[in-house]
Amino acid sequence: MARQLRADARDNHALLLAAAKEVFAEDGPGAPLDRVARRAGIGNATMYRHFPNRRELLAAVYAGEVDALRAEGEALLSAPDPDEALYEWLHRFVEHVKDKRDLALSISDDPVEREARFTAWHQTITTTAAALAARARLADDVEPLDLLLLATGIALSGAPETRTDHLLTLLRRGSTPT
Repeated sequence: MARQLRADARDNHALLLAAAKEVFAEDGPGAPLDRVARRAGIGNATMYRHFPNRRELLAAVYAGEVDALRAEGEALLSAPDPDEALYEWLHRFVEHVKDKRDLALSISDDPVEREARFTAWHQTITTTAAALAARARLADDVEPLDLLLLATGIALSGAPETRTDHLLTLLRRGSTPT
C-alpha cells in the first residue's frame, strides 16, 4: 500500500513539479537542478528526497504533460462537433511532440528503461485518440493509431507552424469519408 504524504510534502512535490516544468521549458532538460529547487523555494535536500535524480524528475514532469494531454482529450469528448474535437486534439498532440521531444528523450539513455516508461504513456495517448476517433467520422480504413503515426510524422518533420497547420488539414481531408 502506498504511504500518504504529509500535506507539506504534497505541496513541496507539486511546487517542484511546477518549477521543473518551467525551468525545463526555459532552458531544456539539462538545466541545473539547483535552479529547480530555488524556483520552487525548496532546499536541494528536499528536492532529492522527492526526486532522487534528474531522470526521476524528468519522468515526473513528462508524465504530467502526458496526463494534461489526456485531460484535454477527455474534455473534448463532450464537444458538440466530434470531428473538430478530434483534429483539435491532434493539433495539440503535434505541439506536445514538438515541444516535449527533448524532455522525453532525456529521461533515459537506457532503451529498455525508456521503452518501459513510454509504453504506459503511449497507451494513455492511444486510448485518448481512440475515444475521440470513436465519435468522429473517419474513413473505413483509418484507425486511431494511423492518425497518431501521421501526426507524429508531422511533429517530427520540423515544419513551421503554418506548414504544420496545412499538413494537419491534409491529414483531416485524407482521413474523412468522401
